[in-house]
Amino acid sequence: MTEKHLIWDLPLRIFHWSFAITILSAWYTAEQGADLVEIHMQLGFVALALIAFRILWVLIGPKHARFSQFFPSPKALISYLRSSNTAKSTAGHNPLGALMVVLMIILISAQAISGLFINDDVFSSGPYYGSISNELEKVMKFLHHNTFDFMIAAIVLHIAAITFYWRVKKENLVLPMITGKKTTEQVKPSDAIPHSKIILACVVAVCCVIFVYWLVVINAPVIEEFYY
Repeated sequence: MTEKHLIWDLPLRIFHWSFAITILSAWYTAEQGADLVEIHMQLGFVALALIAFRILWVLIGPKHARFSQFFPSPKALISYLRSSNTAKSTAGHNPLGALMVVLMIILISAQAISGLFINDDVFSSGPYYGSISNELEKVMKFLHHNTFDFMIAAIVLHIAAITFYWRVKKENLVLPMITGKKTTEQVKPSDAIPHSKIILACVVAVCCVIFVYWLVVINAPVIEEFYY
C-alpha cells in the first residue's frame, strides 16, 4: 500500500472549499437582482471572515499554509517555469499556485470591502454606505462592479491549470485538497505536517466572525437621513 502524508491541514481545506462555494453563491445571488440582494450582502460578510481567517492562517497555520509558501522570488518562478515539464510535485503550493492564491485574496478583498460602501440603487446598502465622499463611493462602486470580471478570469485560469496538471502532467491537484494527503511518490516524508492545528483554527475562526460582526454591525456608522 502506498504511504500517504498529510500536507494540507483540515482548516485550510475547509477554507478552500468554503471560499469557492461563497464566490459561486455570491455570483448567483448577484445575477438574481433585488430578489436575493440581502443574501448577496450576507455572503459578502462571509467572504470577509474567510479572508481574515486566511490572512491569519498564513502566519500561524501549519507550514504549507504559511507565508513561506507565497511570493516566490523571480528566480524561483523562472526556474519552475523552465522545468515545469520535468519538475516533481511540490509539497505545498507551487510558485504559480502561490501567486494565484495571492491574486484571489486581493481580488475578493477588493470585491468584499468595496461592497461595504455601496448600495443597489433600490432597496439595500452596505453598512458603510454614506460614510465616505461621493467621489470615493463612485470608486467603490466601480471596483465592485468590475473586479468580478477579473475574478472570473482568475477562476477560469485556475481551473485551466488544474486541468493541465491532470491531463498533461498526470497530477491530480483536487484530490489532495479533499483528503489533505499526498503519496510518497509525490512528496517526501519530511514534508508532512504532524496535525491540522484544529483547536487553534477554531479559535481563529471565532475571532474572525467576531471581528466581522463588529465591523458590519457594531462599528457601522449610523447615517442620518433627511427628508424634505
